[in-house]
Amino acid sequence: MTQPRDEDLAPVVRMARDLIRIDTSNYGGGRAEPESAAADYVETILASYGIGSTRYERAPGRTNLVARWTGTDPSLPALMLHGHLDVVPADASAWTHGPFDGDITDGMLWGRGAVDMKNFVAMMLAAVGRLHTEGFRPQRDIVLVFFADEEDGTEYGSDWMVDAHPEVFAGVVNAVGEGGGYSVTVDGKRAYLMNTGEKGVLWLDLVARGQAGHGSLPAVDNPTLTLAAAITRIGDIQWPLILSNTTTILLERLRELAGVGPDATPEELASLVGPSAPRIRAGLRDVSNVTIISAGSKANVVPDVATATVDVRYIPGRRDEVLAAVRDAAGDRVEVTEQIHLPAFESSVTSPLIDELQAVISEVDPGAVILPHLIPGGTDAKALLRIGITGYGFIPLRLPEDFKFPAMFHGVDERVPLEALEFGEDVVARLLRRS
Repeated sequence: MTQPRDEDLAPVVRMARDLIRIDTSNYGGGRAEPESAAADYVETILASYGIGSTRYERAPGRTNLVARWTGTDPSLPALMLHGHLDVVPADASAWTHGPFDGDITDGMLWGRGAVDMKNFVAMMLAAVGRLHTEGFRPQRDIVLVFFADEEDGTEYGSDWMVDAHPEVFAGVVNAVGEGGGYSVTVDGKRAYLMNTGEKGVLWLDLVARGQAGHGSLPAVDNPTLTLAAAITRIGDIQWPLILSNTTTILLERLRELAGVGPDATPEELASLVGPSAPRIRAGLRDVSNVTIISAGSKANVVPDVATATVDVRYIPGRRDEVLAAVRDAAGDRVEVTEQIHLPAFESSVTSPLIDELQAVISEVDPGAVILPHLIPGGTDAKALLRIGITGYGFIPLRLPEDFKFPAMFHGVDERVPLEALEFGEDVVARLLRRS
């Protein structure tokens, strides 16, 4: 397939393509293709702008890169832009275009990281490059951070960085990262969802124990059956409708945008955003999914242990209730332990930073509004909160109304419109000009 020449591509598209071609798959459990190669690329580009950067590694190759673009007024609070360099793995056999080929076709850039989130890394680099070329210098310091390990609990990335190197975040009050910024269309009007809150993340390990035996004999105590019954009960949990403060505000603004009456249900209001409705609905309730099951090593041996992993995402303030419900459903014969816990949070839906972003959106997309959103996933913003930094998720992407954007996250054939990348770079540059 013939690909466009580099000189025919916008810088943000070229950079996103180059980053996608660097495989930084994070397999979990500390196993990953090292982020260092992507950090090398970012470091080289920043150096071409005259901006130095520093590398931090908890383990060899697991690189976090930090750069500070010094402003003219050190008394002002710094603004942080951050992205992560790792991506989830991809099975190339299922893809139309290779996940690490960075193919450009049909007006799209295809590949793992096109949406999550090498797109924003490229926007950051291209926006700073544009302003550097113009001779611009911000008033406040701009801190650019490129984390490792966001896709597997952040222990080599943001979680470690805020504990081991909090000094690199000195002066930062607000941060902009992933989790929102993409457009939705509501009754013909465009709006942009902003991550102003995140559900909590609980990865729970389930263990059922029994008695090993020969597969030809009736099992005395087969732990696979005990575990199967437990995960079936967990799957049958009917989580109640719980509206967080963020979601309450979002639904009311959706109601106003669409001009619907007060009798519309939360589910009906969520459907107003079209293909993005599943992500809104995920914020209406706690969610629990059994994601990994393991037992036995040979067909003719009854195992003595069976295990499973449950991925729980809970509404802010609901951790204890949700954990108790899962333990109760699992039953007395199944051990339930926490593997990972990333707390839920909600930030203010009104702030000077949101006002600045709304002003920029009004410039480039008149009439469009920003809407607060409680996202179902977790981001590096959770770790930043521990050192007093308020994080918002806003990767600006103006998308076609029928583009099924949520399906791109960790999905097969992940891709992003080229025009959306260029739009995002413009928004980031305009935001930095206001800084």
